Amino acid sequence: MADSLEAWAERIAAGDRRALSRAISAVESREDAGTALLKILFGKAGSSYVIGITGSPGSGKSTLVEKLALAYRRAGSRVGVLAVDPTSPFSGGAILGDRIRMQSLSGDEGVFIRSMATRGQLGGLAPTAHDVVTILEAAGCQVVLVETVGVGQDEVEVARLADVTVLLLVPGMGDDVQTFKAGVMEIADLFVINKADRPGADRVEQEITSMLSMATRNDLWRPPILKTVATAGEGIGALREAIERFRGFAQANALEQTRRREKWRARLLAMLRQRLFEKALAERLRNGAIEPYLDQVLEHLRDPHSVVEELIG
Repeated sequence: MADSLEAWAERIAAGDRRALSRAISAVESREDAGTALLKILFGKAGSSYVIGITGSPGSGKSTLVEKLALAYRRAGSRVGVLAVDPTSPFSGGAILGDRIRMQSLSGDEGVFIRSMATRGQLGGLAPTAHDVVTILEAAGCQVVLVETVGVGQDEVEVARLADVTVLLLVPGMGDDVQTFKAGVMEIADLFVINKADRPGADRVEQEITSMLSMATRNDLWRPPILKTVATAGEGIGALREAIERFRGFAQANALEQTRRREKWRARLLAMLRQRLFEKALAERLRNGAIEPYLDQVLEHLRDPHSVVEELIG
């Protein structure tokens, strides 16, 4: 098994697309082989630049990701695209809408696209998104674009995964900034007004500018506001340049290292929570063992806090 895993890892590092797809499927399915493979691949990962793209449904995230991937390909970078789609209510898998909209990338051997389902995970990402990024990094992707599912203001998980977070807004969708400011507005490193050829783009820009004038980030970075028309490829070059400017700023001010440290802190804690939960289920709650506790809570004979404390203790 060890030899086959090593060979599998070598094929991934060599850019074997079939081996890469199998690895992601194994990780998504939470197979033991997938976990063992991640342990081998982790030492080969860590050199990619992860760009998070988030925004509301209909803001043009998929089209912008497609154009941005093409821009990085023209610059000579291998690109991985992780598109988080809604979960199918029938199969539990990804609906694959994002992947269908990125057909222009499908024939490029230097681009690997993977759609993943949220599977009920909050925050706009799939549960195993962090592990899939590790696999893409080990496969030699210098740039990894992560597109969130687009569910609204709670999509802040992407900031814990990405090195830079890009928030898309569009004119004509109501009070955009007010809708978003309680959540993702605060974690955006760059603002992009997509579909900027529509009426109302200047108003959205004014709202973002007003919001930014009332708050100063601890890292002293002032997020730029860019305008794009992704369907026509307009503004994509300027967006890529802005991303690289932020990258230079983050490296010069140790922000990139600080963020990655916090990313792995959050990731380790999340993994510990999951493993401890699974351990509690396996050791204490087998074969319906929770039912007596449930009866006691329903009858108000015991409070739920005491029950949980007993189970954990």
